[in-house]
Amino acid sequence: MDWKNDTIIKEFILLGLSSNPNIQTMLFAIVLIMYLILLIANSLIILATITDRTLHTPMYFFLTYLSILDICYSSSLIPRMLRDMLSVKKNILLGECGTQMYVALSLGETECILLAIMAYDRYIAICYPLHYSTIINRSLCIKIAAGALVCAFLLSSVPVALALNGDLCGNNVINHFLCELPRVLSLGCGNAKIVELVIFVNGIIVLIAPISFIITTYIKIFRAIFRISFSAGQRKALSTCGSHITVVTMFYGSAMATYMKLQSEVSPEIIKLFAVFYAIIIPMLNPLIYTLRNKDVKSSLKKVLCNFV
Repeated sequence: MDWKNDTIIKEFILLGLSSNPNIQTMLFAIVLIMYLILLIANSLIILATITDRTLHTPMYFFLTYLSILDICYSSSLIPRMLRDMLSVKKNILLGECGTQMYVALSLGETECILLAIMAYDRYIAICYPLHYSTIINRSLCIKIAAGALVCAFLLSSVPVALALNGDLCGNNVINHFLCELPRVLSLGCGNAKIVELVIFVNGIIVLIAPISFIITTYIKIFRAIFRISFSAGQRKALSTCGSHITVVTMFYGSAMATYMKLQSEVSPEIIKLFAVFYAIIIPMLNPLIYTLRNKDVKSSLKKVLCNFV
């Protein structure tokens, strides 16, 4: 079918993870189970940190914020994905696609900023323990959390507006299971270099800059540790660094592979795999990673579970 250049796009067609009905049914069950684990695990983290006064510290405030972001981020994508797995027709309206893309991108960018903030929190706790409560107080935590969210939504508005208002030339088929910025931008028939530049600049701001800050921060942390004999309290603070580094590696690795690599050079199936990783697997694993390495959280979770039982 020939499309005219002035064709107005009102909806997109998502091809999904697979076109095989049997495989889609199996994937539906797997994704649903993972989503339920994600919701339960992150909700328990939130409940434990809220109810246990010993966890009312900046570190656990940011951990709770991370769990809230993970729930909201995945919930902006997975329910629609599950519905499409059981549907023959996977059409998504332009407005719905734009909303999904904007919300998911903004929450993802908020998490990028939050992970950098958590690295700074560990830096102050380990390198300046006596001044920690003065520098990182509750008021500052709330302001940082709100600021990160506002900045992320503002940063996301430009590329999303460009994607939705660009010349798509009638091409409305997205070989993906979600409306992802690079895939929607790649549908445009305009100047490809401009599209790649937008993705690249956005990636530098929300990926390269935060990861550079995190690396610099941890270099200073490890230098300080090697110079002093640290106490049990510092060992406890340092143990959380391992969890944080694991989350940072997984999240930034998959996000950079998607947004910093030119879409034309990567197989659509590989792109989908990375999307499954950062949209489902990482948010599901985050609370497990922090819980398994943190005695305080495990103790609080036991209390919460005992109260329910």
